[in-house]
Amino acid sequence: MGFLLNQEQTMLRESALAFIAEQSPVAQQRALRDGAAPLGYNPALWQQAVELGWPIAALPENAGGLAVGYAGLGAIFELMGRHLAALPLLSHSVLAAELLLQVNDAAQQARWWPLLAAGDERLALALDESQQHWPRPLKTMAERQADGWLLQGDKAFVIDGVGARWLLVAAQVAGESAPALFIVDSAAAGVAITPLHLADSRNHARVTLQAVQLPADARLALPDPAAALDHALDCARSCLAAEAYGMAREVLERTVAYLKERVQFDVAIGSFQALQHRMARLYCEVEMLDSCVRAALAAIDSRSPGLPLLASLAKARANDLCITLLNEAVQLHGGIGVTDEFDLGLFMKRARVIGQTLGDSLYHRERYARLKGL
Repeated sequence: MGFLLNQEQTMLRESALAFIAEQSPVAQQRALRDGAAPLGYNPALWQQAVELGWPIAALPENAGGLAVGYAGLGAIFELMGRHLAALPLLSHSVLAAELLLQVNDAAQQARWWPLLAAGDERLALALDESQQHWPRPLKTMAERQADGWLLQGDKAFVIDGVGARWLLVAAQVAGESAPALFIVDSAAAGVAITPLHLADSRNHARVTLQAVQLPADARLALPDPAAALDHALDCARSCLAAEAYGMAREVLERTVAYLKERVQFDVAIGSFQALQHRMARLYCEVEMLDSCVRAALAAIDSRSPGLPLLASLAKARANDLCITLLNEAVQLHGGIGVTDEFDLGLFMKRARVIGQTLGDSLYHRERYARLKGL
């Protein structure tokens, strides 16, 4: 299992670095927050990312993708974390894409796969039904009818749900043990989308489904829906961990730079041994998270059966480190660390939301232990 980027992945990373640094610096996220952007991101920026091929970066060539793998896509998420770039990449290009790629019906493939590359009709996964991530059991029910399906339920936390054209809704069908996935028009009668206002000012929504009528082919033809859902979630968790790693690396470097500049008693406070020890410990933690993230992304690309373990390991470590590192960074920056005018607060808010998205540390520790048979 190799962790190094190949030539194509390196070129993608370099182009993404130049684009994000120029088009979506941290100041852009502050502007989106202060302007109360309804989508939580800049649509023009998303369109530019689509033209660069980011939504199809990890898709195989037979699905119209660039086939650079999750090592390449993970590098983009890392850079997004460094600059707090807000894009609906996780929902559209990871969660929805991984589910649609596992559809084995030719008609559904022809209908939905082109949307992944186009990017103008976004897709979002509607799964979580409470504030805590817990994929199963589901309370949303799908009832068979003569001419299709009747969908009823609530989804409490939908990533990039506001403005999404299509919703991939996980629901339970009576008499079936595994969940089913349905693709729902967000403009259909009975579908209500309510924005959620979270600390990081990103796009999250609550979705209510009241007697939503669906055609018979709305159910995605997945050979194993439970396995497909778990795989899509693990891919997304690995990408979130990559974004968290990017934030951690950026915050660490900013803190080191500040310790070299801040002077007390006529010397830089970075020369104080106690602070050096704290930074050394944080540096080691960031390096370990880097290894965990790379291992998880490589497991996706190699189709390793160890992906669930590595995804939960990476996500749990990312959750923990983001809390520890951001708390330390705020303290080491002194009074300016807690001011809204200082960018550190934006990183902290995003880190807190990432820590709860698709499973907090307790969830992933429990899952890791269960997968290990403990």
